[in-house]
Amino acid sequence: MMTLNANDILRARAQALRLNGLLEHWGEVDGADWVAPLIQWEEDERGHRSLQRRVRAAKLGRFKSLSDFDWQWPERIDRAAIEELMTLAFLKEATNVVLIGPNGVGKSTLAQNVAHQALLHGHTVLFTSAGQMLGELAALDSDSALRKRLHRYAAPDLLLIDEVGYLSYGNRHADLLFELISRRYEARSTIVTTNKPFAAWSEVFPNAACVVSLVDRLVHRAEVISIEGESYRLKEARERAEQRTSKRSSTRPEKRS
Repeated sequence: MMTLNANDILRARAQALRLNGLLEHWGEVDGADWVAPLIQWEEDERGHRSLQRRVRAAKLGRFKSLSDFDWQWPERIDRAAIEELMTLAFLKEATNVVLIGPNGVGKSTLAQNVAHQALLHGHTVLFTSAGQMLGELAALDSDSALRKRLHRYAAPDLLLIDEVGYLSYGNRHADLLFELISRRYEARSTIVTTNKPFAAWSEVFPNAACVVSLVDRLVHRAEVISIEGESYRLKEARERAEQRTSKRSSTRPEKRS
């Protein structure tokens, strides 16, 4: 097997970047000290622009960093499983992830951190709520428009569907979600956050014939992580209320006797 020398590797990098002008004059610049930094600058700049484009397209929004996540607050959470997700090994196997738990325990935050990690490692990502996505798909009249929109949700390396179970949907919504999950099945990874156990998904999609098949397709070879505990948002709201009450008490003038 032939081993490439340093100049051969530099030329291959320039070809990957399609620096045709530089390649045309490679014989004149081969070995020059400035060639390697030039190629590195171009690679770095293109990588930065690619990340910016993918971040905009992902629509992750603002979220709390995993380093600020309060692991002690949930009554039950598999921290090791979450940290394993951050390695992105599940993407290589096109494995799905389902985060199940009540409102406010951090499901969306954890999912957004995993999605952001995927972006940093060059993957395409799309974040959407179940209500927004299914409402948008169900409202499309023409078959061609629906195919294009389904492709938009089916194409990313990682699709994050947030808040399945917070609303109930009709049969058409269920069929559309089944179609999307089927398109991504064993090809690309999907993360779903839900406040409903799978046994209660028939309440989310009442009368939908495809619910059993939908759940089966979603959880096959999936990482299912349950989180239990009280809402962290309610905890923060109580703390803010207590702080305001304490502040008002400390500034209230004392009554004279």
